[in-house]
Amino acid sequence: MDSKDIKKLKDLLYNENNTNLSKEVINMETPLMLHVLAANYNWDNGFEIPNLIINNKNCDLGTALLMFYNADGFRFLESGDTDYPKSLSKWKDFMTNLFHRIKNNNFKSQSISYTPQISKVQMFKLKKINPNIPNIFFERSPGIEVDIPVL
Repeated sequence: MDSKDIKKLKDLLYNENNTNLSKEVINMETPLMLHVLAANYNWDNGFEIPNLIINNKNCDLGTALLMFYNADGFRFLESGDTDYPKSLSKWKDFMTNLFHRIKNNNFKSQSISYTPQISKVQMFKLKKINPNIPNIFFERSPGIEVDIPVL
């Protein structure tokens, strides 16, 4: 990724106009651009942009896993599809959708690797709670490892 792409992403992320960011995300054709954007996204800004990222046809499996864990995927795996407070309904909807899309192999691009930062003890605990969690949530995904610039 060159400095021009990094500047473009930085300008998009720190622009007050979310409409412009939304349009750019919808039209992004490079899995790496989506990945860097996802890695630098401020989750306090809601789920509109993350949903656009995972619904972009160029979203990579590694990006989907990164977003899953950055959005507190461990808690989701630990709690499952239980009832959450109404204040977490958008989070639950996002996580449920993303979980099923990852599980069902809906992300065809697999060029960017992601390794979940989960210990063997945490993995054991999760598998004990729910032995049906697919291994894809615990293992390094296919692809190359990418150094993610901080924007």
